[in-house]
Amino acid sequence: MGNRFIEKYRTDYEFRTFSGAWLSLGITVLFAAYNGYLGIASLSLWHGSIAVYYILLAVIRGIILLSEWKIRTQESKNKARFRTFRISSAFLLLLNIALICPIALMVTFEKPVQMSLIPAIAMAAYTTYKIIMASVNFGSKKKKLSGNILISELRAISLIDAIVSVLSLQNTLIMVEGDTENMLRLSAATSGAMYALVLVITIRLLMAKISRAG
Repeated sequence: MGNRFIEKYRTDYEFRTFSGAWLSLGITVLFAAYNGYLGIASLSLWHGSIAVYYILLAVIRGIILLSEWKIRTQESKNKARFRTFRISSAFLLLLNIALICPIALMVTFEKPVQMSLIPAIAMAAYTTYKIIMASVNFGSKKKKLSGNILISELRAISLIDAIVSVLSLQNTLIMVEGDTENMLRLSAATSGAMYALVLVITIRLLMAKISRAG
């Protein structure tokens, strides 16, 4: 059983993508719950806004994964996937809007940091790995072999998730170092650039799939 799973994971691109998405969904739910708790317990706008972001991210992944799991016949797959894409795209647009608040807080350094440098660096290393893998998978030639519209959306939101994680960690490390005054312009510039990249990824995804549907 274990060998068959490993072999399928290694050779089946769609299976590998959806398996990873289920794991990401579980982690996202945990992050949403953790930040939601801190937002309520400490009346923190930062944690509350990040919780909203993770909730929307979990909703998008959940919609896609549950829809794919319910599909039974080959004839209904494409139609069901496009319907799921339209619904999840609406939440993706909401996610882009929801990011405005935490990014604005990061730019102005209105973000509580209760973290030493060592765990911050460890988290940064993990997030760097996350964005590298997301970037590699997003541009992989294998995506051309799959006609599943939801695969592209999962890849896009994984890349967005990685970008936001890196952006948050960048500002966390700046706050841990304490040199906020000299780094304000850099933080504002990189935050704006990364948010613009998130918008570009979203728009490209929507435009490509709308064109395909047409």
